[in-house]
Amino acid sequence: MKTIKYELSDGIATLTFDEEGSPVNTMCAQWQNDLTTATAQVVKDKEAIRGIVLASNKSTFFAGADLKGLMRNQASDAAAVFAEIERMKKNFRTLEILGKPVVSCLNGAALGGGWEVALVGHYRVAVDDKKIQFGLPEITLGLIPGASGITKMTRLLGLMGAQPFILESKLFNPQEALKLSLVHELVPNAAALRPAALAWIATHDGAAAPAHHPWDDKNYEMPGGTPSNPKIAGMLAMAPAVLKQKTRGLYPAPEAALAAMVEGAQVDFDTALRIESRYLARLAVTPVAKAMVNTFFFNMNAIKSGQSRPKGPPRYKPEKVGLLGAGMMGAGIAYVQASRGIPTVLRDVSQDKADAGKAYSMKLTQARVDNGRMGPPEQATLLSRIQATDQLADLAGCDLIIEAVFERRDLKAKVTQEAEPLLTPGGFFASNTSTLPISGLATASARPEKFIGIHFFSPVDKMKLVEIIRGKQTDDETVARAFDYVQALGKIPIVVNDSRGFYTSRTFGTFVMEGAAMLGEGIPAAVIENAGIQCGMPVGPLAVLDETALSLSVHVLDQTRADYAAEGKTYIATPGELMVERMVKEFDRNGRAAGAGFYDYPLEKGAKKTMWPELKVLFEKPDIGWDITDIKDRLLYRQAVETARCLSENVLTSVHDANIGSIFGIGFPAWTGGAMQFIYGMGLEAFAQRADELAARFGPGFALNDEIKAVIRKHQPIY
Repeated sequence: MKTIKYELSDGIATLTFDEEGSPVNTMCAQWQNDLTTATAQVVKDKEAIRGIVLASNKSTFFAGADLKGLMRNQASDAAAVFAEIERMKKNFRTLEILGKPVVSCLNGAALGGGWEVALVGHYRVAVDDKKIQFGLPEITLGLIPGASGITKMTRLLGLMGAQPFILESKLFNPQEALKLSLVHELVPNAAALRPAALAWIATHDGAAAPAHHPWDDKNYEMPGGTPSNPKIAGMLAMAPAVLKQKTRGLYPAPEAALAAMVEGAQVDFDTALRIESRYLARLAVTPVAKAMVNTFFFNMNAIKSGQSRPKGPPRYKPEKVGLLGAGMMGAGIAYVQASRGIPTVLRDVSQDKADAGKAYSMKLTQARVDNGRMGPPEQATLLSRIQATDQLADLAGCDLIIEAVFERRDLKAKVTQEAEPLLTPGGFFASNTSTLPISGLATASARPEKFIGIHFFSPVDKMKLVEIIRGKQTDDETVARAFDYVQALGKIPIVVNDSRGFYTSRTFGTFVMEGAAMLGEGIPAAVIENAGIQCGMPVGPLAVLDETALSLSVHVLDQTRADYAAEGKTYIATPGELMVERMVKEFDRNGRAAGAGFYDYPLEKGAKKTMWPELKVLFEKPDIGWDITDIKDRLLYRQAVETARCLSENVLTSVHDANIGSIFGIGFPAWTGGAMQFIYGMGLEAFAQRADELAARFGPGFALNDEIKAVIRKHQPIY
């Protein structure tokens, strides 16, 4: 066997998981075959066995399913997937009902299929380390726990108790697992696992009372009751509607998981396992599952492992960071830095403004103190890391200074020239601009090779993505340091090359401006907004424009026109940009902050926004023919085409940055796997054909030329 080491000594059969050539154990095809072999050997040695120990020779216990194998599945493979799941469960079940005590020794993380392997043990011993994670994250990958996880967790915790861990993929550490009785004993280190396992086996190896799982006891009752219990039935009656409201019908996994939980709770254990297998087999071959696995597992791991980071420079973490501008962005960055232990200088033009910026951290931490998630001493320590000041000299000795001032070239140039000399030798300077090309801003720097874009998203404390922009002269060391800095903040870095709007703002702009263009064509505003939500965007394009401020979009348009004029060119505004310009300059509708945009925002606390009634009068054309599929496709395809253009223009250099950036930066629907995976999931030929149809009817923004198609083919992932 290549993935499992079997040893029988002194009556103890030990199955040690140790996959060759892999840093972790997975349910690869070889492991599944080896499990069958090992289980057969256990059965053969039954009379000589007093107990069974499941252990790992890796730094973690078990990582889960072989996801590369899943990516190769076709729709026609569903029956084979079902058979493989059932074979694995048959082996699990054989070990569980052999009449011998089985102990799982959890030396590290056990996630997904790994937690399901851990649940084979009648008794589970874990190392007491809060960094270790257990649980079932399959829903986040478009899958469900199908190797007995749903059936067992439901029977261990009850239908209501198991929901957060199955439907919401809530993870838990060993201490939390102990409180939930999902783990039975904690030990201080890995060396103590086996002695604890042997001690438990010694007291449970008698034939009179063989070890078994709770559900194999004839007196077992499901915690909280079965679906026939009136109280449970009442809650379950509402659950599908609540779930549909969250998923909008675009994510089949949560619905399948809920169905497997409820259906499985009404039948015997083995039938419940079969129900679970059927749901997983169906999901495992769907485009949504493959898209989400591709992006949230493979693409995310590519970023976490630093594939977008220059390889040469050593790892780096700044010891002191300065922020210019204590507004919404600067204050948010200051909080995130301080919460990660980085001393921060928050500077603005007046002490009052600087103090107001620091007060944002006070507000966020006080909320955590009030709900018991932080103690006053921890709050005081965090706040002490932020020095609010109006003195430029206080920036002296910073390793990194980030300007987060208003989007004006002259202002950014001024603060760059003032602050850059105060950097410690070898330090670097960054701009938090969301649109202005970094190479242009770097002309104000004395060291353009140490100048970079670090684009945070608002609100900084909640948004996980940070876009790192390499200017034309930015060197590898600066890119690597920016990447490490972002990771030190616990955020997700993507690296792009310089251009107007970079990747995220440029692509985000196509979404909102396509929505504005459709309004200008006469399509009802409510239809546009609902289409955006139906296709999976967080909110409609007009609501997003209001949130980001219509006036800001017009400011960017004016700046773009000026930049083009300076180069002797004329910028041709899109229909969407002209529509937004009319809203601001003709109708004085500047966005949510001004109380008036595409929506009206009442002053009364708790009152809901409403669509501006005049939109119907001014723009809607009752006789216009519109199709909801066309509207949804325009919103998604326009972003995907722009992403492909960014790849062909070398603004983007990798598919993983494109997919992760589109989902976490601009809210591209997660069910697609991201903007590039949307193309690959559909197939380039089918996507190009539909894009051509849209281009012929709605403009060149949807057009794909041969060069772009070639780049899409070149970057297509292979599994």
